[in-house]
Amino acid sequence: MTAIRILVGTVYGGALLTAREIKTQLEADGHQVTVLENPTVADITSNDDALLVCTSTTGQGEVPDNLLPFYAELRDTLPQQPGRPFGIIVLGDSSYGDTFCGAGGLMEEALYETAARKVGDTLCIDALETTEPESEALPWVKAWAQQI
Repeated sequence: MTAIRILVGTVYGGALLTAREIKTQLEADGHQVTVLENPTVADITSNDDALLVCTSTTGQGEVPDNLLPFYAELRDTLPQQPGRPFGIIVLGDSSYGDTFCGAGGLMEEALYETAARKVGDTLCIDALETTEPESEALPWVKAWAQQI
């Protein structure tokens, strides 16, 4: 099957819990999965694994502190990743209006700039609608993994 690296951006642990649940499911389906809580660009340039960003959104649509160094380094260095598949799962709160799930958009844009290839639609999980983000993420990721 496929090797997948999950890049986690979390504040209170919801995205990390979701990423761990995703890892369990994907491994049960035969994939090799690595969860990176503090990823670096070196974590993605030393291999060609598919990338899955699982992040919450902070403040006014910003990338969480633990993922921010990766995001900044990615934007600064733009290591080319032509055709590398990636997907985005982003947790947010729709009461924030225009900045709802903004971290997902920032990560998507940065990965596009490296020539990576997005697989599937971004999954935006609204904290106002669900208290268990993994309940939405697991069916989505199963379908996503079949497309990579």
